Amino acid sequence: MEIPKGKKIYFASDNHLGAPTSDKSRPREKKFVAWLDEVKQDAAAIFLMGDLFDFWFEYKTVIPKGFTRTLGKLAEITDSGIPVYFFVGNHDLWMNGYFEDELNIPVFHKPQEFTFNNTSFFIGHGDGLGPDDKGYKRMKKVFTNPFFQWLFRWLHPDIGVRIAQYFSVKNKLISGDDDAKFLGEDNEWLVAYCKRKLEEKHRDYFVFGHRHLPLDIQLNEGSKYINLGDWIQYYTYGVFDGQSFELKEY
Repeated sequence: MEIPKGKKIYFASDNHLGAPTSDKSRPREKKFVAWLDEVKQDAAAIFLMGDLFDFWFEYKTVIPKGFTRTLGKLAEITDSGIPVYFFVGNHDLWMNGYFEDELNIPVFHKPQEFTFNNTSFFIGHGDGLGPDDKGYKRMKKVFTNPFFQWLFRWLHPDIGVRIAQYFSVKNKLISGDDDAKFLGEDNEWLVAYCKRKLEEKHRDYFVFGHRHLPLDIQLNEGSKYINLGDWIQYYTYGVFDGQSFELKEY
């Protein structure tokens, strides 16, 4: 993708809309929608890097109630011709066509590679990568198992969503809040993952979410690891202008 002159690519992650309750998260949602309204003025593309929702599950004919302001703004943006890309996180990995069909937003379940203005990016949510995150890796096998998804889908949505929302907020292993502090470069498992990927192939930027921390770490002379932070405590986002990547606070 070539970025037109004066345009930028924007990245945001970990909004966790709906947590801890719909009412309490609404001010954060309004702030995020205001940001979307602002960046659409010069956006060449917008990347949403997962955990936009604290819980999301698509039944065959039902989606979770709420998030009207966010979904409406995303529809407006894609209808205007600005591409939006979505990477599922560990809270909203149960996506099955709604974003593609209703919002024209491609949804990715694994990290992807992109090139903007001859600058290479490796992009993903970040959950379950690297040598650690072992507890979540075990849980993810359950979350993505077709049989367990089938069982959950048979619950009435009022019951299933209520149960899932409760555990999503309460379970720190799922939410990631338990380790939302910098562990030091040598102990950051996403840093270790990026360095291992660099042994296979050069990338200029590795961009992830999940850790709820704004991080900008030089991996070697030509590569950086960026973590986007969140929209709970930091309200940070990433901007690439075709030349350099910058973390900003809204």
